[in-house]
Amino acid sequence: MTARNAAKARRFRPALVGVIATRADLLRAVRLRQLPDFFELRLDALLPILAEVESSIPQLRAPLVITARHPREGGKNSLSPVRRGELLQRFLPFANFVDVELRSARQFAPLLRAAREHAVGLIISVHAFDRMPSQRWLKGQLTTALRFRPRMFKLAVRNDTPNDVLRLLAFYTEASKRVPTAAMGIGKCGRSARIALLHHGSAHNYGYLVEPQLSGQISLVSLRRIRRKRKTDRI
Repeated sequence: MTARNAAKARRFRPALVGVIATRADLLRAVRLRQLPDFFELRLDALLPILAEVESSIPQLRAPLVITARHPREGGKNSLSPVRRGELLQRFLPFANFVDVELRSARQFAPLLRAAREHAVGLIISVHAFDRMPSQRWLKGQLTTALRFRPRMFKLAVRNDTPNDVLRLLAFYTEASKRVPTAAMGIGKCGRSARIALLHHGSAHNYGYLVEPQLSGQISLVSLRRIRRKRKTDRI
């Protein structure tokens, strides 16, 4: 089975994604013995070392998610839409999934067509780092995202209270009935939200390799342990 076919076979179980956003992450990733289901390349953050990233791809030995994040959704280096599109096009031949924010999807229509032509799965993502949005707003984002026929919907929102976590879980439960959904929290209760969502079957679960970039993030090592416990509990 090829790496791409293996990635497709895994997309409906809780997958672990190791995030590569720094040179330290990249060096750690190429040395890992126990690989995640995917690595995510944060191309906006990796801009200064793109040549090194590209030459290291054969050593990563796991399917890839690529993204070049919008500056208003956590993107680094204040990249223009044109530059972000160029980065995604450059790395598209290596990708199993491409992650595009909902706010950028229409603008990146040529990229989305190219992804489909090359059988690269589309993730439409929404990030609200400053708040836990209302259910109405979240449902509206999901409905709009589905117009682009994504293989997955991804949501990252602020969770500072237990009630925020419950609201995120409620939305995830409904969204996952319509499309494979990856959901995660950040903030004071972000870690609790991520653990709960992994146990509920979140399609992708993102872990840092060296250092967290946002509060509430969980290491890849810890996520692997949590998923193992989830599997044991279900037996």
